[in-house]
Amino acid sequence: MTVEQFDPQTSRQKPKQTTTLDTPKKVMEQQAKQSNSVESGPKENAKVGFVSLGCPKNLVDSERILTQLRTEGYDVVPSYDDADMVIVNTCGFIDSAVQESLDTIGEALAENGKVLVTGCLGAKKDEIIELHPNVLGVTGPHAYDEVLNQVHEHVAKPKHNPHIDLVPDHGVKLTPKHYAYLKISEGCDHRCTFCIIPSMRGDLDSRPVGEVIGEAKRLANAGVKELLVISQDTSAYGVDVKHKMDFYEGMPVKTSMLALCKQLAKQGVWVRLHYVYPYPHVDDVIPLMAKGEILPYLDIPFQHANKRILKLMKRPGSSERVLERIKKWREICPELVIRSTFIVGFPGETEEEFQELLDFLKEAQLDRVGCFAYSDVEGAKANELPDHISEEVKQERLQRFMAVQAEISAAKLQARIGQEYLILVDEVNDLGIVGRSYMDAPEVDGKVYLSDDFDAKPGDMLWVQIIHADEHDVWGVRVED
Repeated sequence: MTVEQFDPQTSRQKPKQTTTLDTPKKVMEQQAKQSNSVESGPKENAKVGFVSLGCPKNLVDSERILTQLRTEGYDVVPSYDDADMVIVNTCGFIDSAVQESLDTIGEALAENGKVLVTGCLGAKKDEIIELHPNVLGVTGPHAYDEVLNQVHEHVAKPKHNPHIDLVPDHGVKLTPKHYAYLKISEGCDHRCTFCIIPSMRGDLDSRPVGEVIGEAKRLANAGVKELLVISQDTSAYGVDVKHKMDFYEGMPVKTSMLALCKQLAKQGVWVRLHYVYPYPHVDDVIPLMAKGEILPYLDIPFQHANKRILKLMKRPGSSERVLERIKKWREICPELVIRSTFIVGFPGETEEEFQELLDFLKEAQLDRVGCFAYSDVEGAKANELPDHISEEVKQERLQRFMAVQAEISAAKLQARIGQEYLILVDEVNDLGIVGRSYMDAPEVDGKVYLSDDFDAKPGDMLWVQIIHADEHDVWGVRVED
């Protein structure tokens, strides 16, 4: 198929319509399927239902709990009716996530009756108990041992047969087999006024670098093709332990982002960095990207461009320095893709300050951008700020912001037409292949569609020539060897 023959109205594969807020029953079914992709034990084993809500960091917590449950012989089931107990791993970041978590707890109680609650919202135990007094127990985030102890109290621990109840050494994963999240730390030392994560997850607590590298190697050996490095602040990795020396396979490794990236680059898989603050030492990882050792992709939540608003947010950086850094990075690594998130309508944001944000967006030419209209979060310091913006103005600014970014994104993707890229296949559906290039993180970025091409399976890697693009996604054809 040539570019001239390609008719986007008749030939291109359309993205499936999806929602980030699937019903709890749907989430339970999906997660049980992923959890039980390893061999199960006898059907008379105790059965646990599991619903994991929220961000990838929460998902990793769920994977750890599920790994231990499977190791002990519990079966993870896809419905309330089949479960002896249901665990709900909650999110408490913004009000809509809190409400979703509370509604899910209520549904689980109504459908099953035996419910344990864990996760970020669990830090507000009294609020949960007040609304749902019949829950069996409440724990906070990354309280793995406490969750297992509570399960043991209410559902008898199965008789474990290691020859039947097999769990891979990389543990249970809730992501597809070809990619996995690698969480390198807990908590955060920042005190952003719009965020309550430190009050829920505590201060920065970096995992030992040898432990992280070991997990990465096990995942790569299990067939994972892409590691998504996550934490609340990836670039702060090791600050809490003063970048002390650790060991992996007898060799010393410094507890730092750069040292970790160098080790991850040796695993022979895609390595993608998320949630990176623009500290000066981030400059050091750009040469690794230029050499192809890790993906030339940075997820940096800039949040705003105006100096006064950033100060009110208690965020580091200024737009001038950020623009200088971006220019320098692109000189070193021209293929660098930058993803970011922003907040519009922050308390006190003037029209002039919002316009400054739009001007920054036009000059920065970021590749992937998400934006949120500010909303109060219970317990956040920003609630106390004066001059809150009306909902009407916030939504109007959100639309203007996204319109500007849509033009930028469309132009950038148009420039990709005719170029060839290696893609990682995520799925093959009745319309063809759906995959991602190095420019696209799962769930949050765009897709690469190969219409009417079905000769692939999830986890395959293919070279593709881009032949069409819109504001978010691209379409391509396979490049024959």
